[in-house]
Amino acid sequence: MKFWFLAILLILVSSCKNELRTPEEPIVANYELKNMEMDIQYAYTILYVKDIPETIEFYTKAFGFEQKFLTTENDYGEILSGSTTIAFANLELGNSNFKKGFKESKLSEKPFGIELVFSTSEVEKVMENAIKNGAELIAKAVTKPWEQQVGYLRDLNGFIIEICTPIQNQE
Repeated sequence: MKFWFLAILLILVSSCKNELRTPEEPIVANYELKNMEMDIQYAYTILYVKDIPETIEFYTKAFGFEQKFLTTENDYGEILSGSTTIAFANLELGNSNFKKGFKESKLSEKPFGIELVFSTSEVEKVMENAIKNGAELIAKAVTKPWEQQVGYLRDLNGFIIEICTPIQNQE
């Protein structure tokens, strides 16, 4: 009960702070960056995995994505997955990039608190196909209060994948 009271209090305090701003004051803290007209966009998500060809094969069979690129050394590859590229690099490359190391994703351990999200109008069909091709079910598809259908899987490397319908505008 104390937690909910504190959470509500925090929301009220935060909303009061926003109401005290004049219309000319920016709510976004990086206002200067937004006005610099920087050419920046989200381009890649790179997952570090043991076997790049096997991972690309999983994503092509489970979700219908196509291989975009694979090095001859099989240490880096990409799939065509929409406007943002999903890429895979092997663990050795990751260890060479991050001198202090990193935590490897494994199906045998709890997943990271991050997920890849794929939207579709056929959530259950996509999930069924992914499971048939090696994905592990975390949670069956349910309809959320905002009327979005959402289900969760893990890929063969242990990464969380959300399969959902696009969010509809609530106007």
